[in-house]
Amino acid sequence: MNDLMIDIETLGTKPGCVILSISAVVFDLKTGNTQDIFHQNISAYDSVKQGLKIDTETFMWWMEQSKEAQNKVVELRNQMKLRNTIISFCRFIYNNTSKDVKVWGNSARFDLGILEAAFNLFDIETPWKHYNELDVRTLISFAPEIKAATKFEGIPHYGIDDCKHQIKYCTAIYQKLKI
Repeated sequence: MNDLMIDIETLGTKPGCVILSISAVVFDLKTGNTQDIFHQNISAYDSVKQGLKIDTETFMWWMEQSKEAQNKVVELRNQMKLRNTIISFCRFIYNNTSKDVKVWGNSARFDLGILEAAFNLFDIETPWKHYNELDVRTLISFAPEIKAATKFEGIPHYGIDDCKHQIKYCTAIYQKLKI
């Protein structure tokens, strides 16, 4: 499998914002089969110490989300420092995908752009090629009715569940376009 769906939860919408969690699922776009999963919550306190910013509007948006989602993102007992999480995430990518992995973000410049800024903060090379970045929203634009009809299972804004949901409708759209 050579596709990787990535979802991050943040306290902002621009590179340089606090990242609360990184989730990723290795999958096959043609079949929707999934394989390895990565998830790690990150200490907001450590991220602020590293110079990342909190956007007030995004913080307030989180206050309006479900308690389940809030609890999943801020589980204190399961938080790591940002640098350690970035290193673990890179290892996960190198160990579970090929060097030509196709990385998916919703949109590419949100998830992937914010992550790239975090990699740069620690002088860590981005573990994928820029030309292999793919955008979930672009794929949706070809068949928005498929996304609309795909039932969400799990907790919205919990990265692993978001990844799995995106994989479901991306695979269905891919199948429709392939015909």
